[in-house]
Amino acid sequence: MKQLYIKQKVFSLGEKFTVKDQQEQDVYYVEGSFMQIPKTFSIMDTTREEVALITKKVFSFLPKFFVEVNGREVLAIKKEFSFFKARYTIDAAGMQVHGNWWDMNFQVLQHGEVVGKVSKEWFTWGDSYKVQILDEEMEAIIIALVVAIDCVKADQSSASSAATM
Repeated sequence: MKQLYIKQKVFSLGEKFTVKDQQEQDVYYVEGSFMQIPKTFSIMDTTREEVALITKKVFSFLPKFFVEVNGREVLAIKKEFSFFKARYTIDAAGMQVHGNWWDMNFQVLQHGEVVGKVSKEWFTWGDSYKVQILDEEMEAIIIALVVAIDCVKADQSSASSAATM
């Protein structure tokens, strides 16, 4: 089992951050497009080769985020129409997310088998998400899923604060 860490509130003006292992070594680099449409986040390995791409769909009535891993779309996160509480669905072929993914405490299953676990860590190198990889072939997809969920949360937070102004 491999453990990786993604620092909470990673999105800043430059929108660049790293995913670290237990020894605090960089394993993945994440770079967001700055002032660009469509908004994207590229996830790269240590050789700076892109392994995943997250894209926010533009000109959509409700927000949608698409995740590509190794050039093929593997999942989408879509906001559902709701009058009260924001609701999102994760659409991924053969994959399911069980638990409270909005609060970053969930399991990722593929064909009913747990391949990854995500939880919030409070006393590590700053508040972070701990990502346990049980199936290393799913590593890039699981990291992309966590970054995409954080993207959705940041987008929702900015939309909420803009609505209150």
